Amino acid sequence: MSSFDRLHPALQHHIVNSLGWRELRPFQEAVIPEILDGKHMIVLAPTAGGKTEAAFFPVASRMLTEGWSGLSVLYLCPIKALLNNLDVRLDRYCTLLGRRSALWHGDVKSSARKKILREPPDMLLTTPESLEVMLVSPNVDARSLFRNLQVVVIDEIHAFAGDDRGWHLLSVLERVSKLSGREIQRLGLSATVGNPETLVDWLAGSCAGPRDVFLPLESSASAADVQLDYVGSLSNAAVVISRLHRGEKRLVFVDSRARAEQLASELRRLEVTTFVTHSSLSQEQRNQAEEAFASRQDCVIVATSVLELGIDVGNLDRVIQIDSPPTVSSFLQRMGRTGRRAGTLRNCLYLATKDETLIQAAALIELWAEGYVEPIEPPPLPYHVLAQQLMALVLQESGIGRAEWFKWVSGVSGFQAITPDRVDQLVTAMLEKEILWDDSGILGMGRAGENTFGRKNFMELLSVFMSPPLFSILHGRNELGYVDEMTFLGKQEGPRILLLGGRAWQVNHIDWQRRRAYVEPTESKGRTRWMGEGQGLGFRLSQSIKRVLATDDHADYWSRRAIERIEEIRYDSPWLQTDSSAAIQTSKGEVEWWTFGGNRANATLARALSRLIQNEVTHDSFSLTFPAALKLQDVESAIGSLRQQDVVNLFPAVDENAIDGLKFSECLPNQLAIEMLERRLQDITATQHVIQEDVRFIVQQ
Repeated sequence: MSSFDRLHPALQHHIVNSLGWRELRPFQEAVIPEILDGKHMIVLAPTAGGKTEAAFFPVASRMLTEGWSGLSVLYLCPIKALLNNLDVRLDRYCTLLGRRSALWHGDVKSSARKKILREPPDMLLTTPESLEVMLVSPNVDARSLFRNLQVVVIDEIHAFAGDDRGWHLLSVLERVSKLSGREIQRLGLSATVGNPETLVDWLAGSCAGPRDVFLPLESSASAADVQLDYVGSLSNAAVVISRLHRGEKRLVFVDSRARAEQLASELRRLEVTTFVTHSSLSQEQRNQAEEAFASRQDCVIVATSVLELGIDVGNLDRVIQIDSPPTVSSFLQRMGRTGRRAGTLRNCLYLATKDETLIQAAALIELWAEGYVEPIEPPPLPYHVLAQQLMALVLQESGIGRAEWFKWVSGVSGFQAITPDRVDQLVTAMLEKEILWDDSGILGMGRAGENTFGRKNFMELLSVFMSPPLFSILHGRNELGYVDEMTFLGKQEGPRILLLGGRAWQVNHIDWQRRRAYVEPTESKGRTRWMGEGQGLGFRLSQSIKRVLATDDHADYWSRRAIERIEEIRYDSPWLQTDSSAAIQTSKGEVEWWTFGGNRANATLARALSRLIQNEVTHDSFSLTFPAALKLQDVESAIGSLRQQDVVNLFPAVDENAIDGLKFSECLPNQLAIEMLERRLQDITATQHVIQEDVRFIVQQ
């Protein structure tokens, strides 16, 4: 019996006759039986590959076959735009089957929400934050609303799992499961995850039901057309875009809103029909641009990462990447917008405008060609999320027992790793700060909790993990770009220097709560040209950058201009070797240890070495710099001593001001906040690699 034959007859009829499908895709055939059998699953398939239908068809079939009534399916997305995009399609599917779907998020009118409460739909599309609002609202009978819930589908699950929003999502699902009185089937959809087996365990948590992952068929790098070119400036990139692929629909990704507007202006000057979309535009402006782009053919849309998730902008011909995306996963999401039509290939053209982004792009493509995708690593010790959940449960239950509350969220793996004494320490701190009060063992909101979080019906408490862990870099009002928060978590004496846009910037002020860093131009520290973007990079990408620089290889996808430029850049660092690191005493007297260990490992090593030499060692993603007073043999001795230490017990220094950037830092004892940040900045595997690798000691002439 085929998978199609296992679907409910009414659904079979509409797939063929109403949707006009001749057959299911092979991966849908493979996934459908697993979902019909009730397994918790992670389903991986390319963007626009039919993941939504792979989940919806078997879930809808169960709905019909088993006679589900009331609200039985939740469909969760990370952003409202994606929900809006899916709403039309899923509403049509439900209507064909005599069922209803509805949409609930912050932009949905009050009248529509009231109708949902009066007449619950069969499927509800929403965000985790809106779901939590329903749980705590005095106007929603959550027990009645969710009593028939059977399945939750989480789209673009990778957008949740890698940061604290994922812990929040799982916490809310645990609470909904408790209200429904049953184990809810959990389905996660994504195009790009490097460790799906780990992720399905993260998603299913303490659920008892079987779990599985579906991986797409192996596809070689030859199944995509990827090219890397060096153009030297944004205006040159505009000229290349205007001349290439005329008559086709092109999506261009850039790394900041300011550059998106600048490139769009250059393209319009060259008489290219150009639209632009980024997060500074209103939702209405973005919708207009995206809809206009979707309906046209010979045009360009310039976007930041807002178009990385699966929002439909029609059939694309080309994706063009200005400089480099931050991860292989991001690259795959972007390239996955193309190659949807029969006979077409996925494609991406990289146009590098700076030396450092040329090298980073080459390194990123090499990782992709090797089949590497970053593993999703949920951040450890989410103490602040636990504090938020405690307050939300107090609201949900109108007071909750001190001995009972943790049971509501105990199935979340991130909380299982927190010891009972730490949980008690957290509650005690919240009581001492009057965020909570304790009335004979019943916890309620305290005076400080009401004052801090109670405005607008506790919206400050309930819309909290939406922001990505990125900092905006500002020179005056001009936005230069973004860097990962890991760039600033490490403690550093003296001025911080960032290199963005091909020049050096000194950080004058960090606004932790607004996630902004204010900078001014400064003289470069004399690093080689390719050092520019050495902030916040991970171990694998840093190592790949070293390989690009240390070898003589030319990749087939490099243009002639890219080859020539990379050869020039390689000339600056003849001492690099792929199988060892190098500690170099420069002509200025400083010793630089070029580990290419990534930001987290190097931050850890910098702290350990600072303690060993009784002087400060600074770092970025590629190297550590020792003070000029230290001779090369002193550094060699310090590294030797470092190798005797257990890396598990090495932690990076944390800037205590970074605590202000944590959501609900008011709730945390200082000890727990520092412990959490130290663990999150630690990278044991990368640190171990750097310590064990051979080191060459060189005096630069």
